[in-house]
Amino acid sequence: MDASEAMRVNRALNKMSKLYRAAKARKLAALGLHPGQDVLLWVLAQERDGMTVSQLAARLGVEQPTATRSLARLGDGGWFRREPVPTDRRQVRIVVTDAGHRLVPRIEQAWAELAGQAMGQVGEERRAIVLDALEQANDTLRALVGEGPLAEE
Repeated sequence: MDASEAMRVNRALNKMSKLYRAAKARKLAALGLHPGQDVLLWVLAQERDGMTVSQLAARLGVEQPTATRSLARLGDGGWFRREPVPTDRRQVRIVVTDAGHRLVPRIEQAWAELAGQAMGQVGEERRAIVLDALEQANDTLRALVGEGPLAEE
């Protein structure tokens, strides 16, 4: 790849990343969420019986203290509750409440709307090519930084 093409790729990815995050933040704000909280709540909601903070951190591909801080920021919404783990009093299970489960379809709708707005003008065939290229680039970058696949992807 020559320098001109490399600059074009870097500029496009950087700009898209910033714009996508800003647009996502606006959509999530309407739900009372910040970026990242949507994925955390969605991942939690996939387990009806909840999960421990360490399980959540593993699913998100983050360290346990990061998951703990994220839960603390999300805690005021009433979207989950903490329950003791009967077999280990040191741990708690994070269980999504009914209110949290009702929010999940709205999160998924926000994701679908944003994806449609971002890629809606691109034809189906070209969209498939773009998605394949982005997924391949993500896989390559994950290998470069030593990360495995993430739960939300």
